[in-house]
Amino acid sequence: QVQLVESGGGLVQPGGSLRLSCAASESIFSFNVMAWYRQAPGKQRELVALISRIGYTTYADSVKGRLTISRDSAKNTVLLQMNNLNAEDTAVYYCNAVKEVSSFWGQGTQVTVSS
Repeated sequence: QVQLVESGGGLVQPGGSLRLSCAASESIFSFNVMAWYRQAPGKQRELVALISRIGYTTYADSVKGRLTISRDSAKNTVLLQMNNLNAEDTAVYYCNAVKEVSSFWGQGTQVTVSS
């Protein structure tokens, strides 16, 4: 069973930075796509960023230029560097991995942007 474990969330002031990590229980290259989603209170879960097996990346319009998805294959980890955070970025962030027809989720990590 695939396991995804997120870490790195927390409380940050507006304009600050955080780096989220998603550690997978197997090689990240076994997945077609790995992605970060987020869900704010009262809102639907939304895609933030994804990276494909071959390294293609895409971002939600609301985070372009501020968030960067990358991977560390040696550690089977996908990262989300978040800069210039604002209150609208407050949410639970989830790691997602897709392998063939199966989709796997982490437990989520809370990010709160507040002064």
